[in-house]
Parts: sequence; C-alpha cells; structure tokens
Amino acid sequence: MARGGAESPMTVHVLVVDDQAPFRQAMAAVVGATDGFAVVGEAASGEDSITACSALQPDLVLMDVNLPGIDGVQATRQLRALPAPPVVLLLSTYDADAGDDFVIESGAAAYVTKSEFGPDWLAAAWDAATR
Repeated sequence: MARGGAESPMTVHVLVVDDQAPFRQAMAAVVGATDGFAVVGEAASGEDSITACSALQPDLVLMDVNLPGIDGVQATRQLRALPAPPVVLLLSTYDADAGDDFVIESGAAAYVTKSEFGPDWLAAAWDAATR
C-alpha cells in the first residue's frame, strides 16, 4: 500500500473510529467529500480499531478520544507502536486546548474538535503529517 509522497496520485485509506454511529457517519461524509480519501472501514471501540488496523492496514485513522474499553489515546499509542503504523488524527468534543495533551500522550499527528473537522482540515492535516 502506498503511503504519502506527492510523486503519484493515491487514495488515502481511512479507518473511522467512534462509538457513536452519527459521528462515524459524519466523519465518513467528510472523508467522502475530500478528494483523494476513501473510508475502508469503521470501528466502535479502541479494541476494534486495533483489530481493524491489522486487517485493513489503513493509511489514516480518525480516532475519537472517548471510547468504551481502551480510550482513543491508549488505542492510538498501540497503533503507533505497530511495525507500519497509520497516521492517527484525534477528534473529540473537548476544547482545542485539550488536544495538545492528547497528541503528546498518544503520538497522534494532530487533534481537532468535531465541530471544526472538515475536508480542508483533513487534507491539510494529512499533508502536514506525511511531509
């Protein structure tokens, strides 16, 4: 699977992780509206995100912070420890200021509030994470 690089066009394969179906649907809609990105799977818990990453090998994981079982921060740490880790972007309803701690603690590439998440942000965050 191709990752990053601007030499050739590629589709960024995205795993959407949130315990609430409406938020998974909203994230999937943003991914679908962003050129060059496609949802390859969904997960509703931190544990399921790890299983899904092993099976699907996404380039990018959109990870909710608040999840049942292991939370998004713990799941992100585990994903980032994989031999070929995906880029992980954390999302939550917490204020933007809280995101710095989540990113530092988890190794995620970035944090965004769910209300600010959109195609322009997604494309810019991916670009910044893969430079």
